[in-house]
Amino acid sequence: MHDTSWERSLNRSNGFLIRTLRLARLVLHLLLGVIKVALLFPHANQARRTALIRRWSVRVLAILHVRLSVKGEVPDPSAAGVMFVANHISWLDIYLLDAVCPVRFVSKAEVRAWPVIGWLAVKIGTLFIERARRHDTARAGREVVDALGQGDCVAVFPEGTTSNGTWLRPFHASLLQSAITSGARLWPVAIRYVHRDGTANLSPAYVDDMSFGASLFRILNQPDMEAEITYLEPLPVQGRSRRELAALAEKAIANALNLAAPGRKSDKPVYLPVAPP
Repeated sequence: MHDTSWERSLNRSNGFLIRTLRLARLVLHLLLGVIKVALLFPHANQARRTALIRRWSVRVLAILHVRLSVKGEVPDPSAAGVMFVANHISWLDIYLLDAVCPVRFVSKAEVRAWPVIGWLAVKIGTLFIERARRHDTARAGREVVDALGQGDCVAVFPEGTTSNGTWLRPFHASLLQSAITSGARLWPVAIRYVHRDGTANLSPAYVDDMSFGASLFRILNQPDMEAEITYLEPLPVQGRSRRELAALAEKAIANALNLAAPGRKSDKPVYLPVAPP
């Protein structure tokens, strides 16, 4: 039996109401985050800041109805001097990682100028890089080395931009030099978004010329979402070049997600579920 016009209208109205409620809760949560960062962060030690970031990120996922599944060896929250290397699909990736093991992200410099979000990013220790300036990589690399030397965990997205999650872009090696210089552990992390049947969910992808508003609308329009992050085996950096490490991290993540990395064909169709590690 087909829906009548009034039933379709009711469904649309309910959908609009649910999206509006989620958006209102998200905005309120963002404002509460600003207050906490302004009032609590200046007086909190690193452990307290980490706990605040984790709880805040878990709440973001809950508001957006994102169910997170974690596989592999989860790092100790107190782990020090670790560089996480992950594939990049969406701005949601940040909250997935921070909900498990909060890190300092390396982000494009434009984020620093974004209203509210840019201020928050600065205050929680985000490291910025101007990708358009070739020589800025060296400066950003030194900041990453300093952060790792202080015992911080740092996360980079070596693709340099996002994909829709069904393939990988080539991994850039430049920032991985920081792990070699500091002697940090290099820890690949595989991220994906799926439907309940295991097929890829493209809705969270923040790609091409999509605006943040359009991306947020697509996510708010989802009744719920499944996200998976898999912590793979750390890569020893001693005796390896940054290009070798980039290739190894790329291969490890491609294998975990069964994706066709540059120069590697997938063994199975990308719509098949990934077997647990």
